[in-house]
Amino acid sequence: MVNQENDASSSFTDFAEDIQVCILSFLAPSEIATVACTSKQLGSLCAGDSKLWLSMCERRWGSKTRITQWGKAKGSISYKHLYNTLHHWENLLGFWRRSGPGTPSLLFFEWGPSFISASRVSPSKSVSYGVTKTPFLWMSLSEEGHAVTFLDPDGKPGVKPEVQNELVAVDVCFMGNTHFLVEEKQFRGSVSDDCGEEVVESGSPPEKLMAEIYQHFANRRSPVGDRSRRQRRREKERLARRKWEPQHFVKIVNCSPTPERPLQGLWKGICGDMSLVFYLVAYDDIGGISCRWIGDPQERFAGYAPVFWTSNATFLESPFSLEEESLYDSRVHFRPLQPDNETHEQLPLSDGEVVNRIQQVQLPDNVVNRILHISSSYDLVVPELAGTINPRNAEGRIWQYQNGTFGFGFLTDNFVVDMKHIVRNGCLVDIVNSSSD
Repeated sequence: MVNQENDASSSFTDFAEDIQVCILSFLAPSEIATVACTSKQLGSLCAGDSKLWLSMCERRWGSKTRITQWGKAKGSISYKHLYNTLHHWENLLGFWRRSGPGTPSLLFFEWGPSFISASRVSPSKSVSYGVTKTPFLWMSLSEEGHAVTFLDPDGKPGVKPEVQNELVAVDVCFMGNTHFLVEEKQFRGSVSDDCGEEVVESGSPPEKLMAEIYQHFANRRSPVGDRSRRQRRREKERLARRKWEPQHFVKIVNCSPTPERPLQGLWKGICGDMSLVFYLVAYDDIGGISCRWIGDPQERFAGYAPVFWTSNATFLESPFSLEEESLYDSRVHFRPLQPDNETHEQLPLSDGEVVNRIQQVQLPDNVVNRILHISSSYDLVVPELAGTINPRNAEGRIWQYQNGTFGFGFLTDNFVVDMKHIVRNGCLVDIVNSSSD
């Protein structure tokens, strides 16, 4: 009975402090704030930056980045501030797509030792299934805890983020969870004009906007025309010195397949002109599926019309009809040149049928376990093409393989575009050096 009474009177604060910290590190910041209000002892423990908040950072991101290296000098920034910053920046991880003209068209954010970086991602022009990755953006924290962001406009491999003369200081302005703007950082300062008056060149976005509004109305009412012209000339010169035009990026959500949406995500495949192309397959709210190119296709309207689409995502299950089996078995696949020990049955090829180390092969083993009917048409987005002779208005098939990937083709063609993963376990695969292109 005595032991039971002692057990009943024990509380959370009776545990060793390390155990308390370990347990509290599983909580969210809002829950930590609630616990801190229960007693002075727990309030002091929850405020322990080098214990609790460091433990929370390590538990959540310790396997992805080196927590103690953020801010350069150890202990120069609070781990609570670091936790809140990384929680905010974590949404950047993954793929983003440029909105509007300019480069790059596809970005991939990932963790670094003490920063988050974004890389330009594009299909390699010289290596089949290879993905070219070049530096683009680097985000970290200064010793004072301020966000430090640099952009590499040229994507030079090997340039270190610390080499600021090679990079451009930029601001990343978040507009919700799926949209951000990258613009060259505007440093606040003043210069003297010819009359000796100080004029604000630039500042933070609100200050800059207010200055522009003030100058706009002041210039219209000012009797001194020369001063207005000088201000406009200085603004043009300042804009001419910019190294980077503002660009918007939107997040590619649902970029990985799921059991309910097996075709969803970013894929890569070798298309009819023997080049590697990125594809984005998305499901709509009513069960339809569409696939579009990611990048800047040269073909007219290709950036608007889907590569394939279907309003019915119901698969044909095995066993298949003889017609469906022959439709797949008679087709060729674009594949890299295989080593001599590969057993694929190859078609007789002429010299012109091997391009960029890509050849056409037939796969003797039927690895298809499901089939989906698809279509391809510009009529969906270009009404004036409706009813005309359109080679892209065709019926086709998706063949889903046993390993979870798939291939697609149209009845008017004789080949299959086999899709491969761009990312596996959160990392880019088949990365090649950009210099190889």
